[in-house]
Amino acid sequence: MPRHASDTRSASAAVGLKLSAKKNTSFIQKTIKNPKLSSAVAVLLADVVLVSLIIAYVPYTKIDWDAYMSQVSGFLGGERDYSKLKGDTGPLVYPAGFLYIYSAIQYVTGGEVYPAQILFGILYIVNLGMVLLIYLKTDVLPWWALCLLSLSKRLHSIFVLRLFNDCFATTLFHAALISFLYQKWHLGLIIFSGAVSVKMNVLLFAPPLLLLLLKGMDVFGVISAGAGAAVVQILLGLPFILSYPVAYFSRAFNLGRVFVHFWSVNFKFVPEPVFVSKGFAMFLLAAHLVLLAVFAHYKWCRHEGGLFSFLHSKLAQMKLKFYNPSSFPLRGFNEQNSNTRVLKTDYIVTTMFVGNFIGVVCARSLHYQFYSWYFYTLPYLLWQTPFPNWFRLILFVTVELCWNIFPSNVYSSTLLLGAHLIILGGLWMAPPKYPYADKTDGKPANSKKAS
Repeated sequence: MPRHASDTRSASAAVGLKLSAKKNTSFIQKTIKNPKLSSAVAVLLADVVLVSLIIAYVPYTKIDWDAYMSQVSGFLGGERDYSKLKGDTGPLVYPAGFLYIYSAIQYVTGGEVYPAQILFGILYIVNLGMVLLIYLKTDVLPWWALCLLSLSKRLHSIFVLRLFNDCFATTLFHAALISFLYQKWHLGLIIFSGAVSVKMNVLLFAPPLLLLLLKGMDVFGVISAGAGAAVVQILLGLPFILSYPVAYFSRAFNLGRVFVHFWSVNFKFVPEPVFVSKGFAMFLLAAHLVLLAVFAHYKWCRHEGGLFSFLHSKLAQMKLKFYNPSSFPLRGFNEQNSNTRVLKTDYIVTTMFVGNFIGVVCARSLHYQFYSWYFYTLPYLLWQTPFPNWFRLILFVTVELCWNIFPSNVYSSTLLLGAHLIILGGLWMAPPKYPYADKTDGKPANSKKAS
């Protein structure tokens, strides 16, 4: 090899090392100067240590892992009838994405618990990292409050001691939300659909997400994004849809399931005959829909003149495009066209988190693993209320305490519902956020700085 070629490569390598070192130094300096970024890094590193200690020293709790492995074994054995995929805790009731994920876990771990705990520990840290990124982007919490995101005993248990599929659904949702923050609606909705394929509770985010899609894209963009999400569901469920479609859809997407009263964390004070009745379910569904409509009309669409005014304007826009189809091929699927506006990061997160929280408040039964559905939203929601910090912390501790009482009882579930309603009341008292960013370059914009 010619000497000058070797010298050139050496020089290039030296330049590369210098640039890498400069970037690392720049990140370290930026972290030191930014208290929120340094707090987030500290929280993440501390939780790495904590998760490692939990896996090493706290006994694993056997709940659903064996059932998951039995269901996966049936699938890997060639069974495509969902009604025949069962475990020791009952039949399989999750969409197909669950099977693929836990099949991969079984392949990697051999079905053993300890290596699976390590995988879930990594998943916990990845999820926490994404949550911290969301909080840094929205910038609504003071730096010291970021530690709340790692202070849940129940959440650590759900991830690394019980290995629930809720962990994957939650992590995928947070990945989708990050895509939404960068206005990547099509990509985000595909990831969101993947989260739904693991567990249907993610659909609690669907109503506020639809509203955001209508604000962030034109109607045809919403349709194309929805079609992409539907394709994900079809492709994942295709082996079962082609074989036993009725069994698949009735099991995997059963919205009428009645949970056991004993495991209810939120409505243990309701007598069991009432708890399992259709009337109680319909009442909660009606309350859910009414609360969503009220928040959409008076909060989320306040700056468009209300929900009905906003929907009317989108309908008029759709008619205009329908009667002027020449504009559709050029701009119909373009997320940056003149009919779209860039949404603020804090507006996106607030709308999504509040919409999900309304669903949680109105859920007939919350089991212990369901805490993962909304725990990571709690600090954000509390800092959206007009309450003083000391009261926010009391509410946070109250909710966490209620979720760590086993078994739940009349008093703990009553206290939990009371805390939920107080938080919801505080969110209602908060002024509505202006949804649109001043800039239109597709970059996230913040409107509120936490102190």
